[in-house]
Amino acid sequence: MEAKPFVKVKIVNHSGNGLPAYATPASAGMDIRADLQEPITLKAHGRILVPTGLHIELPVGFEAQIRPRSGLAAKNGITVLNSPGTIDADYRGEIKVILANLSDEDFTIQNGDRIAQMVVARHENVEWVPAESLTDSERGEGGFGHTGRQ
Repeated sequence: MEAKPFVKVKIVNHSGNGLPAYATPASAGMDIRADLQEPITLKAHGRILVPTGLHIELPVGFEAQIRPRSGLAAKNGITVLNSPGTIDADYRGEIKVILANLSDEDFTIQNGDRIAQMVVARHENVEWVPAESLTDSERGEGGFGHTGRQ
């Protein structure tokens, strides 16, 4: 497997946890961890803002997306509420994760627990071109299940 190129991103880590890291060479996301003084309980059907102690400086043209961890979602019903959360290149505050508990049971989060994953990705800015009409396409205005089941 060919090595992926790396984008250099400045990071300040005020937590006692390690830096976000890729679990495998082909991983897109890096696990990020809770930075807590004491455990917190995410009530059933509740939501909570979890600090990470991380601050980043992304290059212009990049964003960081905060996404759920599939294991937490499948096993415990824990997800990132505003998934994906977006961190813009000009944001310098602490990365915090909005977690939601979709299960019927409370869930305790400990310091250092892997709570989400972060994907750093390029993005484009658009310049709107006002128009009176759009070019026809095969799909047209079909949406929300338009293509049916396969």
